[in-house]
Amino acid sequence: MAVDSSGSVEPGDAIDYDVELRAHNERLRAAAAVEPGHRVLDIGCGAGQSTREAARAAAPGHVLGVDLSVPLLERARTLAAAERLDNVTFEHGDAQVHPFARDRYDLAISRFGTMFFSDPSVAFRNIAGSLRPRARLVIIVWQSHRRNHWVTAIDGALRGPAVAPAPATAEDAFSLGDRAATTGILERAGFGAIRFTDVREPVFYGRDIAAAMEFIGRFQSTRDVLSRLSPAESARALERLRDLLEDHRTADAGLQLDSRAWLITAHRD
Repeated sequence: MAVDSSGSVEPGDAIDYDVELRAHNERLRAAAAVEPGHRVLDIGCGAGQSTREAARAAAPGHVLGVDLSVPLLERARTLAAAERLDNVTFEHGDAQVHPFARDRYDLAISRFGTMFFSDPSVAFRNIAGSLRPRARLVIIVWQSHRRNHWVTAIDGALRGPAVAPAPATAEDAFSLGDRAATTGILERAGFGAIRFTDVREPVFYGRDIAAAMEFIGRFQSTRDVLSRLSPAESARALERLRDLLEDHRTADAGLQLDSRAWLITAHRD
């Protein structure tokens, strides 16, 4: 799963995560349009795929990636060193309160890394303060839970008809899915020229059912559901999940489930 409803990404899932969101990553990269000399901030950078791509495009500019996961940041540094990128830095921190340099960056980007702030208005205000006047914000976030088949289908298969879905929280993966509410958050934070582009791209779970089952089994949301089931119920839930994945496997495209996201662009006022 790209990011589960708790916002948890296991460190060992980093490469799978990048592959899973490969189509979304391309949309973000195209919209960001990083140019040589740019100074770029990558929010919730994870293992740093988007950060490294920005660094290659920005050279001789510089890119800073920030994330809460120490293991993912360690992997990001390892991968950047392997690619001999000397214009990228990774820092551990919460973008909501991180002491970014003021008025420094030409661009802030994020690939599904901005949905879990406890106070989004404060977080985006902090991010806005790190940007130069008229600098750009380019982020991709999930639309509402109900519009994302990748999560509703998996949850439905695991829960079955008798188990009610868990209530959503303000800090879930779909917290920025409401266009009007998110526009208000960004405006209050100091952004203008806000634009939402509907992104409908598949999430990719590979070509092998067993590997996909193992990957999805590590989702926190999957573990939460299965922990509340008896062994027999758990076995039936996993069988339903296997059937779902089999139904969505094709010879040419592998295992794919539909998704809906917003590509949001804005300028610091």
